Amino acid sequence: MLELKDFCFTIDKDGEPLNLIDRVNLKIPKGHFMAIVGPSGCGKTTLLNTIAGLNEMSEGYIYWDGRDLEEEGDLEPAELGYVPQFSIAYDELTVDESIEAVTKLRVKTRDLDDLDQRIDRVLEETGLAPIADRLVKVLSGGQKRRLGLAMELVTDPTLLLCDEVTSGLDPRSERDIVRRLHDLSRRDGRIVISVTHSLAHLELYDSILVLHEGRVAYHGPPAGLTHYFSVEDTEEIYPRLAKQDSNRWRKSWEKHADVYYSKIEKNRNKLIDAGELNVPLTASKQTSPDTATAPIEVEDEDWDEINGEVPEKASSSKRNKRKKEKSPDTEPLSLDDDNDIIKETTEAVRTPGAFSQFCTLLARRWKIFFRDRGQVFLQLAIMICFPLIVILFAEQGNETLLSFSDSGTDYSVSGLENLNKIASNRAKVGGAVSGIIMFQMVLLALMGSNNAAREIAGERKIMEKEKFGGVSPFAYLLSKITFLVAIILVQSLIMGIAVQSAWAFKGTGSTSYVDHFIFLVLINAAMTFICLGISSLMKTSEKASLLSIYLVGFQLPLSGAVLALPETVGMITRPFISAYWAWAGSLQHLRTDYYAAVKGVTETRIDFNSTTCMTILGAQILIGLILTYIGIRRHQWEH
Repeated sequence: MLELKDFCFTIDKDGEPLNLIDRVNLKIPKGHFMAIVGPSGCGKTTLLNTIAGLNEMSEGYIYWDGRDLEEEGDLEPAELGYVPQFSIAYDELTVDESIEAVTKLRVKTRDLDDLDQRIDRVLEETGLAPIADRLVKVLSGGQKRRLGLAMELVTDPTLLLCDEVTSGLDPRSERDIVRRLHDLSRRDGRIVISVTHSLAHLELYDSILVLHEGRVAYHGPPAGLTHYFSVEDTEEIYPRLAKQDSNRWRKSWEKHADVYYSKIEKNRNKLIDAGELNVPLTASKQTSPDTATAPIEVEDEDWDEINGEVPEKASSSKRNKRKKEKSPDTEPLSLDDDNDIIKETTEAVRTPGAFSQFCTLLARRWKIFFRDRGQVFLQLAIMICFPLIVILFAEQGNETLLSFSDSGTDYSVSGLENLNKIASNRAKVGGAVSGIIMFQMVLLALMGSNNAAREIAGERKIMEKEKFGGVSPFAYLLSKITFLVAIILVQSLIMGIAVQSAWAFKGTGSTSYVDHFIFLVLINAAMTFICLGISSLMKTSEKASLLSIYLVGFQLPLSGAVLALPETVGMITRPFISAYWAWAGSLQHLRTDYYAAVKGVTETRIDFNSTTCMTILGAQILIGLILTYIGIRRHQWEH
């Protein structure tokens, strides 16, 4: 049983507390299908999210099977299913692949047969089996809603929460979804709660909760709605609500709750007797351990006694007798306890370990990457075109570097002309070498930005949903690192080999090019992981992309490679400019004559040793990863 007592969710508005959910009291037995309805802004989704734990309860109590969830631990991820308004599947995957991935992430299966059986079962339950091989991006709205439902059913949740899953659907698809939710509530004592703006198909629900300004205005069987609100049609209920203060509706409801809860209980017993609920007959007639009296029996004519503008009282003598017989500690709600439900015989679902989740996440990421043709073509274009841009300067960098020592001490006109020629040559070659190295660094920084700016922000909703379902943030982070490291190595290697083929790095020793390649990898990695951190902290991919582009745009002007910055400004900006440290570090591995030529054309300090440069780039990578982990762990659920 799910029970709420004085349940509140409060926010601060203009310095004053505002209860979006105000002292809600409910008891919902297992094997029950409930709708939450009400005007826009009445708190439907807020109540659902607070029950789910997405919003932190401000006051009151929430019990599950008699356990205080605030004091004795929350529900296990497998016990709770939450179907949000938005799609929680990747467009590039098929229906079957989407369900398979979420099953591997949330359920520790015994073997492949167990995995296949679980997938096949939810495909059949949700009617998706005929379209299992269809890509998510071509599904209709109703099919995507059913897929979202299927992805929650893989854990066999005992509490299933659905937020506006029928929104925007045609009448036929809406009824199909409601009917499937109704059927799911009849299995294994599952509670299904659905937030809906629609007042259609209410007859399929066991009870309707009507909220008004965060307060309960009604909670009872669908048949009692028009009686209680004194309207001819359910469409008139919302205008009727607006005519009264929400506090007055709540007080009225508190006076008449027993009668309506008794009707719910009566209908429930009929379902049990008909074998439509997985509840034993004898258990269904038992009373709650803390309740000494039998449930109220309400005859059909009792409904007519509650039919006014706002009911003031219920005159049922049986109800009054019931009130007198209650002990002082008896709760006003008298639905069956969870003792009345057959205990599930199936083995409890266990969540896979972080390593297993990492493998699933990584495999899924590569599959999505290769199926996204636009992304693959963009990566190929970048990896081909960016090195070509650098190669445009190769001819100047390959020009023979003249040395002043070759000119002797001739101060004649021809000797001075030769000195000028040498100086011009050294400036030209030094500038070209510096530019070739810097262009490599800046373009790799741009690649890094493209790699990661949307990597997390673009799938924020899915990530939050998967975290909610038990996916480890560390496994998610590790999968992103592994995927991006592979991209970084390929991009850096192609850049290095392509440029080296047109302009050989003018280094000393057999490892000089290897040292230069290390800096190519480091600049790419530094910008990739810093932008990944930005992506994890931003709420939208657009904001993350914009900030990442700005960050790359500042690399060249603030590096000092083109125009030297004032030293005081350089000291402040230099630690944050990845391209500067990769450029300066590579310069340390140039031959002495080329290093002198580069130093002769730049006023920027470049005499940091390569170890210092590597350390700073490594620190930037670490900072990016720390920011990423913080962003991944931080709750950023968007409705």
